[in-house]
Amino acid sequence: MAFTKATYDYLDSGGLIKWITTAQTATFDAVSGEGYLVDTSSAAVTVTLPDAPSAGDEIIIVDYASNAGTNNITIDPGSLNLRGATDDLVLSTNNQTARLLYSGATKGWLVTTEAGGAAAAATPDLTVDYLVVAGGGGGGRLGGGGGAGGLRSTVDSSGGGASAESSLSLATATDYTVSVGPGGGGGTSLNGSATNGTGSTFATITSDGGGGGGNHSYGDGAIGGSGGGGCSSGTQHYGASGTSGQGYAGGNTGASANAYGGGGGGGAGGAGANGTSTTGGNGGIGDQISITGTATYYAGGGGGGCQSSYTPGTGGAGGGANGTGNTSTPSNATPNTGGGGGGSGYTTAFANGGNGASGVVILRYPDAYTISETTSPTVLSFTTDSSSVSGYNITTFTAGANGTIQFST
Repeated sequence: MAFTKATYDYLDSGGLIKWITTAQTATFDAVSGEGYLVDTSSAAVTVTLPDAPSAGDEIIIVDYASNAGTNNITIDPGSLNLRGATDDLVLSTNNQTARLLYSGATKGWLVTTEAGGAAAAATPDLTVDYLVVAGGGGGGRLGGGGGAGGLRSTVDSSGGGASAESSLSLATATDYTVSVGPGGGGGTSLNGSATNGTGSTFATITSDGGGGGGNHSYGDGAIGGSGGGGCSSGTQHYGASGTSGQGYAGGNTGASANAYGGGGGGGAGGAGANGTSTTGGNGGIGDQISITGTATYYAGGGGGGCQSSYTPGTGGAGGGANGTGNTSTPSNATPNTGGGGGGSGYTTAFANGGNGASGVVILRYPDAYTISETTSPTVLSFTTDSSSVSGYNITTFTAGANGTIQFST
């Protein structure tokens, strides 16, 4: 016979539920301990859950008209959590039933039963992999190659021979800082060194800017994520150290009184080579990371410069710039790689060192989530790829300082 009053029933051996047997056809507020037949034949319906439930409270929602696939049933937790976040649960398959249990403030409402038709997929945890590469250091004027920006990653490995770091467990509706560090400037005078790159940041993760290469009259390279190479004067100078877990040291010049080859800048994957009396040291190799689905080198060191017709060093794989010899054209690193700038040479005058490359921040996370910038006005430049790695979005930040982002479902 037809339903004429509220009834009581058990579902799946659960607790006692009071069934409201008049089908709900418009948005309504649910009450703990009740089950509802929701009819979306005419329009979608939103069910707002109680704002002050007690742990152990239950509610059941049923797609009464088998029409949720056309007009969805949205379950809104209000200011409380649902499966650990404040996002809605949407029933979008015909004949779905959802039984909800309030577990307390941390996880909020849990879905203990999803039955009838195809059950809605549970939202995965927000686990985020990252690659954070800082700006590379500038190359020295008649000097050493710039050190690469520091590299930290949860995929494959981190710089300086370190293991991959742990992924971050994050939350929706929470601001996280992103900064992409610019590269350092090449040396433009004999008495001042090239400048270090600027650090890059995501959330709690920071990579240090690469060290500038030593200039002709200044001497040693500068400490950084990877260290800058020593300058190519007639006296031996030394490459600087990198930051542990981010990059390697820069190379030295030769010990000879006529050691006119500058040391290569350190890279994330290897140290810069030493210069000699006739050759600039090669920049250290970068680190190969496959966070985007394609193994790619980042954070290569800049090659050391050299005098006159001698042979300059080559830049390390990962955007490091070549050093220069008999030319007045600076050799700049490849943008958004964190590569170090090339050390310069000497023709009829001293040439300027090359600029270091800007860094990059790349995030990989489940494709149930999206990213939006919350900075106002906006400062970040980024793109999102949803096809290269199945089940994941990959967002690449190429510019911007101290912007904030949020994840949402």
